[in-house]
Amino acid sequence: MGAPIKAKITQKAENLNSSLQEKSTEFGQRDNGVNPNSWTIEDSEKLYRIQGWGEPYFSINAAGHVTVSPKGDHGGSLDLYQLVEALRRRNIELPLLIRFSDILADRIERLNACFAKAIARYNYPNVYRGVYPIKCNQHRHIVESLVRYGKPYHFGLEAGSKPELMIALATLEPVANPQNNQFPLLICNGYKDQEYIETALLATRLGQRPIIVIEQLEEVDLILKISRQFEIKPIVGVRAKLSSKGIGRWGNSAGDRAKFGLTIPEILTVVNRLEACQMLDCLQLLHFHIGSQISSISVIKDAIREAAQIYGELVKLGAHMQYLDVGGGLGVDYDGSKTNFYASKNYNMQNYANDIVAEVKEACEERNITAPVLVSESGRAIAAHHSVLIFDVLGTNEVPRTPPIAVEEKEHLIIRNLRETYNSINEDNYQETFHDAAQFKEEAISLFNFGYLSLKERSKAEQLYWACCGKILEIARKQEYVPDDLEDLEKIMASIYYVNLSVFQSAADAWAIDQLFPIMPIHRLTEEPTQRGILADLTCDSDGKIDKFIDLTDVKSVLELHPFKNPDRSDNEPYYLGMFLMGAYQEIMGNLHNLFGDTNVVHITTNPKGYQIEYLVKGDTISEVLGYVQYNAEDLLENIRRRTEQALQDNRITLEESQLLLQDYERSLRRYTYLMDND
Repeated sequence: MGAPIKAKITQKAENLNSSLQEKSTEFGQRDNGVNPNSWTIEDSEKLYRIQGWGEPYFSINAAGHVTVSPKGDHGGSLDLYQLVEALRRRNIELPLLIRFSDILADRIERLNACFAKAIARYNYPNVYRGVYPIKCNQHRHIVESLVRYGKPYHFGLEAGSKPELMIALATLEPVANPQNNQFPLLICNGYKDQEYIETALLATRLGQRPIIVIEQLEEVDLILKISRQFEIKPIVGVRAKLSSKGIGRWGNSAGDRAKFGLTIPEILTVVNRLEACQMLDCLQLLHFHIGSQISSISVIKDAIREAAQIYGELVKLGAHMQYLDVGGGLGVDYDGSKTNFYASKNYNMQNYANDIVAEVKEACEERNITAPVLVSESGRAIAAHHSVLIFDVLGTNEVPRTPPIAVEEKEHLIIRNLRETYNSINEDNYQETFHDAAQFKEEAISLFNFGYLSLKERSKAEQLYWACCGKILEIARKQEYVPDDLEDLEKIMASIYYVNLSVFQSAADAWAIDQLFPIMPIHRLTEEPTQRGILADLTCDSDGKIDKFIDLTDVKSVLELHPFKNPDRSDNEPYYLGMFLMGAYQEIMGNLHNLFGDTNVVHITTNPKGYQIEYLVKGDTISEVLGYVQYNAEDLLENIRRRTEQALQDNRITLEESQLLLQDYERSLRRYTYLMDND
């Protein structure tokens, strides 16, 4: 697990403190009974920060439902709540991952437009050629869509392993005319064995144009040997370990001890070996990577400046340099704060393109060398926005806040003390009474452990303690400043919302590295969310929960939610939550904890009539996930059948019961691994 999340950077707190006080006053007025029914969709927009992380794709409509605009600001939107309801009527059960393919197209268009604008602004004498790193999300429909949408921009692919190379070679179209630079690139990264290099080089016979990036010195001799064997002149690049440091969780991707890449002495060794074989003209690309999700534009500037100097020196040494690959790192603003925080970024896509183009042009002009084709491997920034995970709430567990009504004549002293504490709580003493209540509770537990307090009396004491905490929390919420010793009270009093998903399967980074994803209800947004809760998943694991949420100035320990059962409507109304910006890494990183498998996935495309389901990928059945761990469903069913027969003979089960057991067992094997509505 990642280290505990601390308060965000000082700059962010200072810049936004006034907004926090404003929000605190606003909520305090509501809690105090001022305009109790005045909640608006604008309030929900501010609370869940949807305009910060969601523009231009997500917003809230007048009905209080989240809407999706897959083509961004080019028009057309879908009501997400209505879409989910329509999908459920098609028997597509939750949890459900919805991919909006049009968002992928819009992201590619925006990235290329930003670089085109920067190239025009700085009069850059070359072009931009982006590639999508397959590792970000390898699913076939996504990669194929990106290749299709990227075709007008000659958008290519990056493979970081042999399996990904197999995908890329079969998906990218062959190059018709490799001389005019109007073709998608295929960047070959990662560890490489002989088969990897043979496959990449032989693919040139099919019209592909792979660039093999040298990450280890051992790869040089292997490339030279295979190229001589097949008489194929390779295009190679080198990945440099920059001294410029990254930032955030992936900051160690750069530097002398980075996992991949070559130091400057090693790069010179590559140059010398190629030159000795009269193949220095094969070295055409310089690549570097300083980490994923770079939150500060200054880090990007420093890295580009250093890489541009290395590029110029390679040209000076006689390499036939053509490409500068700046790697990944283009961040996503997960919390909408636009700050230098690991879940945000203090720049936009246009700033990113401008700085790359300007820095490289300046370095090349100083050396009077030809400017390179600019390449970036922006996976997260392309894929994150297009996927939304929808899941429903199954139930809640709430801390009781009502004191016991019955007052017995001879109550134990500790109970009388707690009752008096509860009755005395006010705005002047709420901090003091919190400590009194906590002390009395500890004394009650101690008395119980030594046999001086009965189970019923301990129950009363605990009920009074929680009632005190609830009353104190209501007062604390109205204050502009919450004392340090009460900071955890909100989390202690939070309700647990049990949700129909596995964090380990669908939000792996939220569990593993405390990644923040925007989470909010997708409906009821005209109602004030009066509850504070954390989310607990279906797994039997204490880590199967989400208790860190995006906020304006810090990381929240609770999420504002509506009561699970809406008092104004039918008790059977479902409560849907959405986890947004899920398109990068999460699907492929998930695991089968408790054997919860892949979720149902639908690909939605918009059209003049609304939308259509482009693809439906059914989630794993129980039989399928059992197969992953080497169980045969037929064998399991036969074992149960034999045991029911034995139980029948021993009169331990009736015939009707045995048949119901077998029917349920067999039906379950064919069903979704997640919980479903009763038939």
